[in-house]
Amino acid sequence: MHRQAGTLEDTRRQGPDAAMAKATVLVVDDEPAVRRVLVMRLQLAGYRVVCAEDGEEALDLFDREQPDLVVLDVMLPKLDGFAVCRRLRAESCVPIIFLSALDAIAERVAGLDLGADDYLPKPFSPKELEARIATILRRVGRGSAAGEPREAASGSGVLRVGELVVDTNRRQVTREGQRIALTYTEFSLLELLFREPGRVVPRAEILEQLWGYPPRRAADLRVVDVYVARLRGKLEPDPRNPELILTVRGTGYASQRMGDGTLAAAG
Repeated sequence: MHRQAGTLEDTRRQGPDAAMAKATVLVVDDEPAVRRVLVMRLQLAGYRVVCAEDGEEALDLFDREQPDLVVLDVMLPKLDGFAVCRRLRAESCVPIIFLSALDAIAERVAGLDLGADDYLPKPFSPKELEARIATILRRVGRGSAAGEPREAASGSGVLRVGELVVDTNRRQVTREGQRIALTYTEFSLLELLFREPGRVVPRAEILEQLWGYPPRRAADLRVVDVYVARLRGKLEPDPRNPELILTVRGTGYASQRMGDGTLAAAG
């Protein structure tokens, strides 16, 4: 088993957010050169790093280390990255960033549709990966490997949207008392759209607010479309004829207004 772990205690932290210092990142890649570069860069940024070189080792390390975020290559021995992601999503809300030499939109959509939070094609810039890791951890906080999402206030109050009750403090959504399981990114998207009902939110704005970077290619905006489709699949009675999240073609998305044009406060 090949594994690297630890932090550079004597190195000045260069991470963008001191609150994320010593967050644990699991790096899964079968290329030793990629693992070496990521270990060095992420440790310098203040993270604790553990590494795996195949899918089976990744699952074993995940169970033992409970990382705060997973950087996951798609093409892996034993179990590929998609299979690993599927297994992780069955038990955890941990943020996952895919790395892959496959830059086709279909591959990116497949990874995001499994519940990954981001997808970075190879060759990639380690600096860009660091920025995406920092953005996700800043949004979701620490301890996200647990099966239940952490309670982390991202807003205030409880909103009622039709039959849905959206608790922005606990980051929970229920329908008729039944919890609807959403990932951190899905909830953040829901909150962004429902906070200002009726306002059209451009896809580029959604990408920048939730993922922390502007669109550089068409596939970047496709990330937003995939997550809207996932959210509709969980919230809409008929996802093919959405009533809560509306598409404004050529622009972006908007949440449906209530009868009086506002989101009603529940309770």
